[in-house]
Amino acid sequence: MDLGTFIYTWWNGQLVGNDEFGNRYFQTKRVKKYAQPKRWVLYKGKPEASKVPAIWHGWLHYTADEPPSEDLSYPWMKKHLPNLTGTPLAHRPDKNSHLYPSPHLKQKSTLDYVPWKP
Repeated sequence: MDLGTFIYTWWNGQLVGNDEFGNRYFQTKRVKKYAQPKRWVLYKGKPEASKVPAIWHGWLHYTADEPPSEDLSYPWMKKHLPNLTGTPLAHRPDKNSHLYPSPHLKQKSTLDYVPWKP
């Protein structure tokens, strides 16, 4: 976090809650008449928008008026994962249907491919 964000948060921010990743969520203390409070997040570690769980994303974008409670979970909900692109855990489709398959799979050559010619 840079100095400007720190000062703005200290002066104007009211802590609303934390998530399981250690991110802190704020909104403005003072709100003008007929205006919505400004909402923002301070990330723990590297700022990455995909670290925000879906329930907090809804609050940040004014889909929900109240911040989510800690016990808000359903049996069908999966645990939130940040974007894993560029890591060894990134999703790769099977070796025959994608241009860049997993590095541990050998790409099968397709000799039956015939390009279309007009």
